[in-house]
Amino acid sequence: MHKDKQKTMILNENLWQVMFKLSWPAVIAMVLHGLNSLFDAVFVGRFVGETAFAGLSLAYPLSMLFLGIGSLIGVGAGSALSIALGANDYGTQRKILGNVNYMNLAYGFFVTVLGLLFSTMLIKMMGGRGNELQFGVDYFRVTLYGSVFWIAGLSGNMIVRAEGKMGYAAVMMALGLVVNILANYILIVVFNFGVKGAAWGTNLAMLVYTLVFFIYAGKMKTSFDARPFSIRRDKLIIKSILSMGMPSLIMSVMGLIQGIVVLNALSRFGTTGDVAFYGIVFRIHLLMLTPIIGLMRALQPAIGINFGAEKYDRVINSFNIFAVAATVIMVPFWLAMMISPQFVLNIILPAKEFLSSDLANFRIFMFLLPVLPLIFMAMTFFPAINNANPASIIGIARQLVFYVPVMLTLPRFFGVKWVYIGSFLIDLVITIWTFALVTAEFKKLRQGNVKQPLTEVSSGKEA
Repeated sequence: MHKDKQKTMILNENLWQVMFKLSWPAVIAMVLHGLNSLFDAVFVGRFVGETAFAGLSLAYPLSMLFLGIGSLIGVGAGSALSIALGANDYGTQRKILGNVNYMNLAYGFFVTVLGLLFSTMLIKMMGGRGNELQFGVDYFRVTLYGSVFWIAGLSGNMIVRAEGKMGYAAVMMALGLVVNILANYILIVVFNFGVKGAAWGTNLAMLVYTLVFFIYAGKMKTSFDARPFSIRRDKLIIKSILSMGMPSLIMSVMGLIQGIVVLNALSRFGTTGDVAFYGIVFRIHLLMLTPIIGLMRALQPAIGINFGAEKYDRVINSFNIFAVAATVIMVPFWLAMMISPQFVLNIILPAKEFLSSDLANFRIFMFLLPVLPLIFMAMTFFPAINNANPASIIGIARQLVFYVPVMLTLPRFFGVKWVYIGSFLIDLVITIWTFALVTAEFKKLRQGNVKQPLTEVSSGKEA
């Protein structure tokens, strides 16, 4: 009965209460995760310098690809697990972690080897030149040594969230954050390891995520028969994980493409200061999104478990409630940031007096934050109901159809401010499009026109 406590709550309690119980630890977990990357920026910006921070900014989108692979595995496995929990499919539940372990090891090895072989070329592709290039290569190569832990740590944490156990996930994140802060201070401030110290600090944090997850699963704290130390390769399970997790990977890959075109535009038509400034704005934007991403992760079990149990009205209501809550959380911080951007920017580069044009660009880039919850909730909603295609299409179109042509043309002719104006216009179009797709999917759910995946994943439900 204890193991089914979270599932029972998700299936039966008032959805506002479900949202609150799932969301506050999930939001804390994601804020802690966002602080991991922010502390890298703070330590490098304050104790190494602006050029080193520009190099780190070039490498950061590449290292985010590790997290994209971790999200691919974690979101896909988490979605499959949530649906299996709702449908009492014990056969699928027992197979999940063995396949996750196989994918973590295989993909981690592949990324590490390729990254080490082509690290300099990749940083050049991001726009790296001179000292910025060397700093970027130094940071990226060190992160590669810990890539398997980046992938395994995040995928394991997402599986815990898929059970609805957001408190456990937050504790894992908190432990990693403490390790990262201590390691950054020791390696950067005390031993003067520079950007390499920032990378090693993050590697250690991801190692802690991984170890804590295996301790959690090994002590049978999971709500399912986890078998955490098994390694399996079941084609149908892996196919299901890849299908439902693909939008998360696409978001990361497309984010990398965005980074390539934006940073190259800034490198070609701007200065080192412009690259560093975008790095600051991007990290602050990412940190501001972490509460939304926390709610997005909390939404996944609420959608998946209710969908598996064929409670489609609760699926729709869950989406609406979580989207409203995300906007309410976002607005106060957004207002403070729009009123006093100089204060926020000085957290990373203290004592720097930013130009009025910088502050205007910052405000433009941040302007649509209150409506972005719709997009992020949709990225969870579609995979969790076994219909990942709309989320994948949105992710691909945002970068290839909009970002690439905009960033290749407008900054060339009108200056670097169009990096920020273009981003605003793109997100406005994507928000309207996403609203239309979600509305159409709600109509299908109300009509019961949906596809349950379990017969494709498992040979059948087991008592």
